[in-house]
Amino acid sequence: MDDRLFRNAMGKFATGVTVITTELDGEAHGMTANAFMSVSLNPKLVVISIGERAKMLDKIKESGKFAVNILAAEQQEVSMLFAGQLKEKREAEFGRLEDMPVIKEALANIVCNVHSTQVAGDHTLFIGEVQEIVLREGAPLTFFEGKYGQLAEEQLV
Repeated sequence: MDDRLFRNAMGKFATGVTVITTELDGEAHGMTANAFMSVSLNPKLVVISIGERAKMLDKIKESGKFAVNILAAEQQEVSMLFAGQLKEKREAEFGRLEDMPVIKEALANIVCNVHSTQVAGDHTLFIGEVQEIVLREGAPLTFFEGKYGQLAEEQLV
């Protein structure tokens, strides 16, 4: 099968949108990602998938920690900033949690230490042990068939 068919099929799975952050040598770094899921309740583990060509790959390997920031519906521009989709150059604003850079006003900030890694094809899976969580109320930013969206009000009840 060709790559486009595979990508189109994967795009049929609606996801939330996250920004993965880490810090290396006192500098905060982030990237938009939707490859995130919970793994285990005991211990509390999550997994993210980072492509082999992503600059973030080596940064997380070296820092040994990352934060998953689940974006709110009104944070599409934040996602676009970290995906390199904005035309104008802007500096990102970060908050702090457990001495890690996090996205302000995200629905959830989840700070993790790298528990283990697994190379899978052209990606590395980072299993993170959750250290701290902050939650906020709101609707999620979604992604489906290559487009941003949000849940309708009646779906949130």
